[in-house]
Amino acid sequence: MYIALAIIAAIAIYVVFIYNGLVTARQMKEEAWSGIDVQLKRRADLIPNLIETVKGYAAHERSTFEEVVAMRNRAQAVPAGDVEGRAQAEGLLSQALGKLFALAEAYPDLKANQGFLELQASLETIEGEIQMSRRYYNGSARDLNVKVESFPSNLVARNFGFTKAPFFEITNEADRAVPTVKF
Repeated sequence: MYIALAIIAAIAIYVVFIYNGLVTARQMKEEAWSGIDVQLKRRADLIPNLIETVKGYAAHERSTFEEVVAMRNRAQAVPAGDVEGRAQAEGLLSQALGKLFALAEAYPDLKANQGFLELQASLETIEGEIQMSRRYYNGSARDLNVKVESFPSNLVARNFGFTKAPFFEITNEADRAVPTVKF
């Protein structure tokens, strides 16, 4: 009888250990997503200033400005937990920003404008931080997914509602390219 109770207690302790590991992995994934969200918000906040700076030099390029604003609004409208939707919207925003920087190439005075150069440098810094945040998130998602799929933690995960986390990846090859600006 004592042996049976000891086995049951050992199994219960093991289940608690696995459950706590799953909770930790899920929280790491949520923290990582929050990091991506912060960087994307920083980029979205920078875009209106960038557009206003470029507008002063290229007022007749209205369609490019409207596209950037539309893609920014679309990216911000994606629901909080929709990783795939956010990745797609951010990819489209990156494409629109690439067009904006390509437009800047046609205006030598703009390329020499200190405000524009500072905004561009800030955007490049944020893009690098977004890449680091994406890698951290994907690593956290991978760790959670391994625990959700591995035996015996998959038994605990299934019974307590833990699911695989999607990776933050860009599916369109054209979206993968970071806008390059040459001055």
